[in-house]
Amino acid sequence: MITFEVLEAFLLLPLPFFVYRFTPSYLSKQQAIKVPFFHLLVNKLGITPKQGAQKARANRPQKAIILFGWVMLIAAAAKPVWMLEPQTYERSGRDLMLIVDLSGSMATEDFTDELGQPQSRLNSAKQVLKSFSENREGDRLGLILFGDSAFLQSPFTLDHIAWLELLNQTEVAMAGESTSLGDAIGLGIKTFLDNDESHGQEKVMIVLTDGNDTDSLVPPIDAAKVAVAKGIRIHMVAIGSLASTGEEAIDMDVINQTASLTGGKAFFAMSSESLSDIYDVLEELEPKLFESFTYQQTVSLHYLPVALIFIIHLCFALIMSVKRHRPRLGIGS
Repeated sequence: MITFEVLEAFLLLPLPFFVYRFTPSYLSKQQAIKVPFFHLLVNKLGITPKQGAQKARANRPQKAIILFGWVMLIAAAAKPVWMLEPQTYERSGRDLMLIVDLSGSMATEDFTDELGQPQSRLNSAKQVLKSFSENREGDRLGLILFGDSAFLQSPFTLDHIAWLELLNQTEVAMAGESTSLGDAIGLGIKTFLDNDESHGQEKVMIVLTDGNDTDSLVPPIDAAKVAVAKGIRIHMVAIGSLASTGEEAIDMDVINQTASLTGGKAFFAMSSESLSDIYDVLEELEPKLFESFTYQQTVSLHYLPVALIFIIHLCFALIMSVKRHRPRLGIGS
């Protein structure tokens, strides 16, 4: 489809009419022969002589070409463009930080795989996170691991394959046997604050743990309060068994309060199926589509009217040149 970006240019179309109507004609001076019987000659011919220069007049083809050229110049000034097919652009402006517990209890094989074979909590979490990452196209994912202490395994990245490879390299207790949940949340907050590209975007943490906080310098509740101040929402996912005791016991009060303080949700999973269901719910809570808009690319066609004028004037000039030389060629033959 062709459209014009400067429609106001067509207001200039009547300009030649006003110039022709209200401005004096161009008078061209030509050489003449002076004869003593001029008055007798004009009386015999019935011509009324006038003093001054001769008024230039254009024939019909010349007028048509001039008018057509003016229309084409106005069309070029109006900036004609060809509109290509509309394109829809979808962008996710969300940074997701996945925080995974690697304490010793994550080796407990109280989950099962697709074949019904016993599977550790960590391996079940890896499988679910793999599917989760594959459905987060456009989101930037980060990864924090924690045990005795927390460390950044992967900064925010759009390379989900590399992110998943770093997740698969994790092993139980590689960060220690304890559960420093509050420190892990604190490191997540620091990562968001240190990341310039996160400014103006939604910031979300998803924390997966199977025990209560043990050795954190900052308790999870206090860390959650800082997250609220920084505009970070936290979803808490607890896995394992409520019958666990000691350091492996799950403090659901802390998990629920940490999530609710930041506007997030708290979940509890006792099997691979329920863990998968939880991440399905998170897909709905944190949809990947953040912004969508439609745009059309344009191709400028302003050169076509100008090229058409040039070709027509060139052809007309050639035709007139041939007509002027045709009688001379006839005499020579």
